[in-house]
Amino acid sequence: MKMWISLGSMGFMFISIVLVYFSRFKLQNRVIKFIFSLLAFIFMVLAGIIIFFVVMTGPTD
Repeated sequence: MKMWISLGSMGFMFISIVLVYFSRFKLQNRVIKFIFSLLAFIFMVLAGIIIFFVVMTGPTD
């Protein structure tokens, strides 16, 4: 189960990278750039919290 949770966290990190790329290089509208950057930040924080949870709960049986 922890494997799937950490895989979801890596998916959040990938989504964050894609959102940052679009917000910096592809979008021109400042409001949409801000929204994409904010979403990227939220996804990265969620990924960090999930990975922290997975690491701190230790190995499973």
